Formats: sequence, C-alpha cells, structure tokens
Amino acid sequence: MKKLLAEFLGTFWLVFGGCGSAVFAAAFPELGIGFAGVALAFGLTVLTAAYALGHISGGHFNPAVSIGLFAGGRFDGKQLLPYIVAQVLGGTLAAGLLYVIMQGQADFAGVGGFSSNGYAALSPSHYSMISALIIEVVLTAFFLIVIMGATDKRAPAGFAPIAIGLALTLIHLISIPVTNTSVNPARSTAVALFAETAALGQLWLFWIAPIVGAIAGALIYRIVAAEQTISAPAAEMELSLD
Repeated sequence: MKKLLAEFLGTFWLVFGGCGSAVFAAAFPELGIGFAGVALAFGLTVLTAAYALGHISGGHFNPAVSIGLFAGGRFDGKQLLPYIVAQVLGGTLAAGLLYVIMQGQADFAGVGGFSSNGYAALSPSHYSMISALIIEVVLTAFFLIVIMGATDKRAPAGFAPIAIGLALTLIHLISIPVTNTSVNPARSTAVALFAETAALGQLWLFWIAPIVGAIAGALIYRIVAAEQTISAPAAEMELSLD
C-alpha cells in the first residue's frame, strides 16, 4: 500500500504541477511561461517526485513506464495493474482539483481543452493522427531508454531523477505543438475527463502509442546494454595479444 500511495501522490504531483502550469500560467495575460515554461514544469514535477518518492515505489508515475519496466525485466508483473490504477486515480484527483480551482476565476468561461492531448483539430498545431502516433511512440521509447539507463546499476548513483526530469522536459519542448505531449496515459486520461472538447474520443491513441513506445524502448535498452561475457579461449587470446 505504501508503494501504491507513493505512485498516487507522484502522479497527482505530475498532473497538478505540469497541467496546472499549462492551464494557469502558459498564456497568462501579457506575460505567460509559454511552452518552455510548461515543459520545465513537467520535468520538475518528475524530478522532485522521484527524489521524494522514488525510493518507496520506484517512481514510475506513468502506466507506460510501469509497463515498459515490466517488459525490460525491471518490474514485477503482479504489481502492474495496482500501479496503473493508483496512477490514474492520482492524476484524476489532481485534474479534478484543477477543474475546481479554474471555476474560481472572476471571468470564468469554461475550461476549454484543459491541457488535454489530441491530434487533428485537437492538436495545438493541427498535426495529423499519424504524426501524433509516431511522435508519441518515439518519444516514449527514448524516455524508457533514459529511465533504464539512468537507473542501471552501472550508472552513477543518485543522478537518475535529474536525467529523467530533463528528458521529460526535452520531450515536452519537442512535442507540445504536436500533441500537447502525453507519453503518459494517466496524465492524458485525467484531463480528458474534464476537457470541453472531444479529447475522450482520441484518448485511445494516448494509451496505445506510449505503451508501444515504452515496450520498444525497454527492449532496445536490454539489447544495447546487455552485459557481454567473454569465453575462456577469447579471454586468453586477449591476454596474449596484450
């Protein structure tokens, strides 16, 4: 239960901080934080939550990450469904609170897209479904490569949250104009439930693409980073050549 609570809290923080920055501060009158600010906010939520809660649950905060780590041999499949449920619930509570807060604005006129993800008419720059699918798969794959590499026993200890947080920042800098950046089905689901658009109808893509990308990234990392063993004759040959 402590692990599930940590995942709940971490995903809550990611949605509340990341999506909150998008709906409250991205286009603030006259001076907003813009795409770069939102990207940094998402990266900071993961970085801070990973340092605070990662030692309890592993710091996934994302169903695609949990599935990818399972595919990569880093996570017990028995915990997969409970983790995903905790992540979706944490994100949904955060989105619900953001929804309530937005209604307290003096000239409130609806939440609009509510930082939801989408393609075609729901894409910030009207990118197609194929473009959205490709970018979400590729970016989630590399996100898993960074996560698995940064947490590898051979990597420098203590720096994984920094690498992972910066990777998520970069991912958002690349893809906010295309899909508003998902790479996280829990984040996509949470805000789609409250958006005043057809975001729920496009939610399937933001489950399938990140999961496919996460599995691909985990398998690629396993191949690239596999520790090689040298046979006895080969080792003797290396020594003789030296």
